Amino acid sequence: MSIFFDARYIRPGYHDGISRFSANLYAEALKLIPITAIVSNQEQLKHLPVNSPHIFECDVQSPRELTFARRMNRRGATVIFSPMQTTGSSGKKFKLILTIHDLIYFRYRTPPARFKPFTRAIWRAYHLSFWPQRWLLRSADALVTVSQSTARELRSTRMYTRPITVIPNAVSKAFLEGRPKQDQPEGAAHRLIYMGTYMGYKDVETLVKASALVANSELHLVSAIEPMRRQQLQDLANRSGAKLVFHGGLPDSKYIQLLDSASLVVSASKAEGFGIPILEGFARGVPAVLSDISVFREIAGDAAEFFAPGDSDTCAGAIALALDQRASLSASAQSRVTEFSWAESAKRLVLLIESLS
Repeated sequence: MSIFFDARYIRPGYHDGISRFSANLYAEALKLIPITAIVSNQEQLKHLPVNSPHIFECDVQSPRELTFARRMNRRGATVIFSPMQTTGSSGKKFKLILTIHDLIYFRYRTPPARFKPFTRAIWRAYHLSFWPQRWLLRSADALVTVSQSTARELRSTRMYTRPITVIPNAVSKAFLEGRPKQDQPEGAAHRLIYMGTYMGYKDVETLVKASALVANSELHLVSAIEPMRRQQLQDLANRSGAKLVFHGGLPDSKYIQLLDSASLVVSASKAEGFGIPILEGFARGVPAVLSDISVFREIAGDAAEFFAPGDSDTCAGAIALALDQRASLSASAQSRVTEFSWAESAKRLVLLIESLS
């Protein structure tokens, strides 16, 4: 059996959610079965184990993706796992496993800014209704998602009527190494950590306004941010009295150091498929304050305080409560993160692959 893993969704430089899912799941699956990574550039290989078996293919945004499956037929592919739903399938002779992380963009249709103009146009048209996605998924021999919350949404929209396999995200090993720093220096500012994009549905504005209502607090924005978006948030902070710290993207080693000095991980997102930054904080003993959406309840359990989405006042109240109860929440966080494992997720993937052979 010739098994391939589509690793072309790994983001060079700093990971995003899909990138972390791809790199970690591949690394663990490779320990269990022979599996060849499909990459589109050398930079992606830096996120995979040294000497990983691999082949080069076109970028996923290339028009050549339309003939990808035919080329993989010639390579003798038996099964291909894709961490997304857009891997080319026209004319395939192999078994194809696709992944949907969420249905966010059917409600919030603005595409990521990094996409090429052609891709952005297709993106908007694609998300106007469910039928293109349903049609695309007809090519899948199996479907994966990352949370029970997304699986329920997929079933309720009849996006995919066959069985759905849940393969959760987890935490990279680096976040689990060493002893997390638990003590907060007397009088130190309360560091509130946000890791994620700055797209509208993430509602970072609510975090900015809420942090202004919490005495002696700093909102640390970890991810890289475009200059215009940074200025928008800084203007809001100036008006509300919030203190923002922009990090512009951090390697994991620096991010872990920041978490070890943090009070809380925060997110006001209105929709998510999972929430890897929550678990990364938990691994360092940092509890969370989160918008009250289904998937955050599923992931965080009793290691977080929740607030009404879009409500900066209740967000500030939840932050204050979490700071008061930080010691007990921190213990819950470290217990909660042990329920998620890339090794276990890889075992689920291998079982699914073997079921198709």
